[in-house]
Amino acid sequence: MATVHDAQHDRAHRPGRPVPEGHDPDERGHFGPYGGRFMPEALIAAQDELSAEYEKAQLDPEFVEELARLLRDYAGRPSLLTEAKRFGEHAGGARILLKREDLNHTGSHKINNVLGQALLVKRMGKKRVIAETGAGQHGVATATACALLDLDCVIYMGKVDTERQALNVARMRLLGAEVIPVANGSATLKDAINEALRDWVASVEDTHYLLGTAAGAHPFPVMVRNFHKIIGEEAREQSIEKFGGLPDAVVACVGGGSNAIGIFHGFIDDPGVRLVGCEPAGHGLDSGEHGATLSKGTPGTLHGARSYLLQDEDGQITEAYSISAGLDYPGVGPEHSYLKDAGRAEYCAVTDDEAMQAFKLLSRTEGIIPAIESAHALAGALRLGRELGPDATLLVSLSGRGDKDMDTAAKYFGLVDEHGETVADDADGEAAR
Repeated sequence: MATVHDAQHDRAHRPGRPVPEGHDPDERGHFGPYGGRFMPEALIAAQDELSAEYEKAQLDPEFVEELARLLRDYAGRPSLLTEAKRFGEHAGGARILLKREDLNHTGSHKINNVLGQALLVKRMGKKRVIAETGAGQHGVATATACALLDLDCVIYMGKVDTERQALNVARMRLLGAEVIPVANGSATLKDAINEALRDWVASVEDTHYLLGTAAGAHPFPVMVRNFHKIIGEEAREQSIEKFGGLPDAVVACVGGGSNAIGIFHGFIDDPGVRLVGCEPAGHGLDSGEHGATLSKGTPGTLHGARSYLLQDEDGQITEAYSISAGLDYPGVGPEHSYLKDAGRAEYCAVTDDEAMQAFKLLSRTEGIIPAIESAHALAGALRLGRELGPDATLLVSLSGRGDKDMDTAAKYFGLVDEHGETVADDADGEAAR
């Protein structure tokens, strides 16, 4: 897709330029050298309209109160902060606190952002919403908000992801959304975003593209972040109230990075709190099959913004891989790129196997089945807890619940055979794997 490359503004934002005071990007959406707006001409007016409406809405008490009411009375906020004592025994004895976004309506943090954007759609007088989804959590949340607010809804999803997230596809259709499988490219999240953008170019007059992560062109990164800041704000208050202080580190999974940037911002002005993002290492960082954008990527432009990307020497985007459909993306939100370069956040990579072992461990020690995305953060917390020891307190964003991932997990652990039939336990009470 052709893009508008604003070279003047690109030159004006060299690496090392600080984020403007208050952690917001500049007026063109740049976090240091990252972010910005690299979009087709046909979409610039829609982006300007969205920016203006978002700015007005933030200052409108009626909008603020309506969003707060929906988050409280519909989504179920504030979400709980749960201590995972038995899980913590496996993390060097560290205290592990779970921010329970899995308990929100629709089962993930995604509902925070879609309710905010759906209210903006109503204010702009548009009737149709398009969105993309990988793991299906954002698609289900978008379909839910559209049903609630009487908006037409179309969801683009990679064909591979529709197969590994069949339950969420059924949920979206039950909620009234049209789900369009995308067979191009790797048939995953990147390709779904490409198709959603093509739709938007052709339908921009009456359609809003409800982006699901803190990536894309300005104002999406800062707007999505601000709709998710409530995760960190609640967690900070709950940590002090329930446990008498701040955690030593906040740990979250990072694909596009929406849940991570939301919880990080509750603690970004607390220099004693480490911010740790966990990316998908897939089959290993040297395998060529991973989605570790910040660990192995280089700066480039994708889907409307400059950020770290997985790309070859010619700037062509390379395929990402993760066992988690929600982390299978070759880019990342631009603010994460800035935080990495600035040294305020640190990013590590977690393999499929590490994540799946953490998935099983939390299920068996706490009776909580996490999303596979969240299991990457849990694996990172196990690693960090063993490094820091029993005096450490780690706050983990449990970004979603694992119902949607049961088919993947059952196959991974050998609980079902290739036909989906249940496999009997062996003598140790364990399934074959």
